[in-house]
Amino acid sequence: MKKTIISLIKNEEGATALEYGLIAALIAAVIVAAVTALGTKVSDTFTFIDSKMPTPAP
Repeated sequence: MKKTIISLIKNEEGATALEYGLIAALIAAVIVAAVTALGTKVSDTFTFIDSKMPTPAP
């Protein structure tokens, strides 16, 4: 029983999987932030272009 508990304490496979999960979550958060910022700039650009275009005649 004691050997089993010691081997569970020394086992680091779960910790490695957790670290990879945290890295993936951090990368995903950075991607979401970048896409959000880029989307806002693109939207602002299209709004500016739209405001400069003449209104079509009826």
